[in-house]
Amino acid sequence: MSSPTPARTVMVVPTYNEAENLAWIVGRLRAAAPQVDVLVVDDASPDGTGALADDLAAADPQVHVLHRAGKEGLGAAYLAGFAHALDAGFDLVGEMDADGSHQPEQLPRLLAAVTDGENPADLVIGSRWVRGGSVQNWPWHRRLLSVGGNLYVRLLLGISVRDATAGFRLYRRATLEAIDLPGVRSTGYVFQTDLVVRTLHAGLTVREVPIDFVERERGDSKMTGSVALESLWRITGWGLQDRWARARGAHRPLPEQVGR
Repeated sequence: MSSPTPARTVMVVPTYNEAENLAWIVGRLRAAAPQVDVLVVDDASPDGTGALADDLAAADPQVHVLHRAGKEGLGAAYLAGFAHALDAGFDLVGEMDADGSHQPEQLPRLLAAVTDGENPADLVIGSRWVRGGSVQNWPWHRRLLSVGGNLYVRLLLGISVRDATAGFRLYRRATLEAIDLPGVRSTGYVFQTDLVVRTLHAGLTVREVPIDFVERERGDSKMTGSVALESLWRITGWGLQDRWARARGAHRPLPEQVGR
């Protein structure tokens, strides 16, 4: 009997001014998982990240680049990358940061969970806040914001995922096709929670595996107070709408059906 064909996998890596980190992180990813392709989605970085990505792609046929006209938000970059990956025929589509906060060497943990022959997951999240996970080099207020934000998400939305805001993930192709990506309107960091909710509402399986999150050493973080407040505002809207729908016995709405 012939062995099954390995799933074609690509990691989508959005970039904006990551010239200091890109070659380093792509090199680590290709070394850690040689079977996995990389798709860099660059939002016209003024620091030359896009040109550097093109050089990496020219040297390695498993590195691909998608250039966008400008900075439109993390969610928009991922949506463009996901659409590109699906059109290219990939079976598994992942996401990770370019700044080194997600360890490529831990990607096999996610791959094992999503390809588990007996109990495969539809979405696997590399989680900071499950047993075995960790965060390094974060001040106490960043930890409090992340832990508190995820607790708020669980209580308000009635889900059990402990790190719904995490950005180190693997989706099955069928998962992305089932959750109405064209209808997603979240563009910032709340995009991560949005897709978790959509996956659960579709009756699909979400599994968390522990990872070690390491704060970036080079470049500037894209997370700001205004970004965090936008996420909080949107999640509150979703939660209130969801509770109202359940109280009336109505169908639970997807996030894009909630007022923006």
